[in-house]
Amino acid sequence: MSYVNNIRMFVRVYELGSMSAAARDQRTSPAVASARISELEKHLGVRLFARTTRSLQPTENGRIFYDGARRVLEAIDEAEAAVMDLTQNPRGTIFVAAPLGIGRRLIAPRVPSFKELYPQIDVRLRLSDRGIDVVAEGIDVSFHLGLLEDSTLKVRTIADCPRLLCAAPAYVARRGMPADGAALVHDRHDCLNLRFPGAKEFQWTLLTPEGPRRFEISGPFESDDGDVLTGWALDGHGIVLKPLFEVAEHLRTGRLVPVATATPPLPVQLSALSQHRRLKDPKVQLFTDFMANQIREDLRRASLPAQGG
Repeated sequence: MSYVNNIRMFVRVYELGSMSAAARDQRTSPAVASARISELEKHLGVRLFARTTRSLQPTENGRIFYDGARRVLEAIDEAEAAVMDLTQNPRGTIFVAAPLGIGRRLIAPRVPSFKELYPQIDVRLRLSDRGIDVVAEGIDVSFHLGLLEDSTLKVRTIADCPRLLCAAPAYVARRGMPADGAALVHDRHDCLNLRFPGAKEFQWTLLTPEGPRRFEISGPFESDDGDVLTGWALDGHGIVLKPLFEVAEHLRTGRLVPVATATPPLPVQLSALSQHRRLKDPKVQLFTDFMANQIREDLRRASLPAQGG
């Protein structure tokens, strides 16, 4: 297996473009990663990478070897998956990615239960509101909220998530209750926006009687972390656009109230993304099925009205 491990390390170095990044991905040290590449180069009798103190680039031999190496690893993974499927004893590690809100509220709380059902499967969960490159980062399952742009991935739709605009009662008392999207713009309400480097505008798409319409909103605060925006809203600093499941408890307790209800945001689609070959892996199928069922139940609970005391 040492030769296979060397090939696996080579593929991750090639895809990530960094010895240290590949080492982190394979849960080892940069020194071990470098040694594996050197051992592979010695075995092949060629240089696979051109190394300098500042960069690492694949050689022509490296580019040729990568295509074959990747196919070898895919064949091994598929063969192992077939055996595990036959033995009904799935095991190994699943790499999972999700946005912060989904990951913290819907995925992470369920991981221990999944582990109890399948003790030989380990889960590595990465949470970020930034875009995830499923292929380059070696992700088995990536949960996605919103429109999809990459059609090369296998997409499994899990649910439509209702969304709403909400704010703290203190903010409404201070600035008034906006009736719709036009009021947000006309009265220059403080809108808290999820915004990433490179984004050039603040716009919310809301459902009007004439159909969906984009409103150019404004506000004093922005962040690339959705939970930060929720915190600011709870503290009375503005209006936030959120999936219902993220703020359901705050709505039940009255810490947040719906605003601009005449023009609600459109629902957003929650999906699970996988590379086509990864979806054949029994442990990936098990995890995706398990999470899809749990998420649908959690979303159903979030949509229920508060119970009277």
